[in-house]
Amino acid sequence: MKDDKQFEKDSSAADSSADSVDEYLQTLGNEDARELRYYSQEQPFSADEMTRLVNEERLNKLLAQSDEFLNSLSGELRDFDQDSL
Repeated sequence: MKDDKQFEKDSSAADSSADSVDEYLQTLGNEDARELRYYSQEQPFSADEMTRLVNEERLNKLLAQSDEFLNSLSGELRDFDQDSL
């Protein structure tokens, strides 16, 4: 009897581990499931935490630089299109 109960306990633990492995392997081939699994592990920040963590002045400088870069890239692409005509 004792051996039977121990076997059932070990078997159910193995089933749950096997189920976890199976679930993980299935998500590897499915991009949407993999993304969902990845994002479900994230811990969201509260508004107060984000305010404390983000350097607003630096963020604004980076955004301005990216805007300048995108504008110059757009200009280069327009010039490239005109040159190819």
